[in-house]
Amino acid sequence: MNNRDLAAHESAPSYNRGAMFLHWFVAALIFMAGGLGLFLDQISLEARSDWIDVHASFGLVTFGFILMRVLWRLTHPAPLPVAGSSRFASVASKVSHLLLYLLMISLPIAGLIAHVFGGSVIDYGLVKLDFGIEPDEDFSDLVESIHRLLAYLLMAMVALHIGVALWRHFIGREGIFARILPIR
Repeated sequence: MNNRDLAAHESAPSYNRGAMFLHWFVAALIFMAGGLGLFLDQISLEARSDWIDVHASFGLVTFGFILMRVLWRLTHPAPLPVAGSSRFASVASKVSHLLLYLLMISLPIAGLIAHVFGGSVIDYGLVKLDFGIEPDEDFSDLVESIHRLLAYLLMAMVALHIGVALWRHFIGREGIFARILPIR
């Protein structure tokens, strides 16, 4: 790192520790839930129902942490843009983060709606989540298709998010990772 890069790295305003934890923990949960969702198409129909329940349960836990992340973000604003960032980069960052949040919120909601209208009860052993809704397979299938579309859109946005962050860090030399990494 040259002096300019080191100065940008050291002066980059950081997210607080809570935001850092929620960013990386939610990212890990999303990767696990997404991997499990992709895995569902590869298993037999006999075993799929149990794995869909696992995926739904995992999705609910992930959704809870996503809501915590949204609440954290609403009460703890993001740091100012990196010094020297263009207006375009600043606006694009805000828009892409908004899209990420919208996808992270709508994806599990669509999954839960599809699951419930598919006639499923989420069974945790001692606790069962039964919404008492009459099954509607056509509606469930429609919402399941929306859930899949949202999942692919989220994967694309995450790939874009990672790519831009890597570009800004290594090519733009903005020290962008210093803002979100808990270890410096």
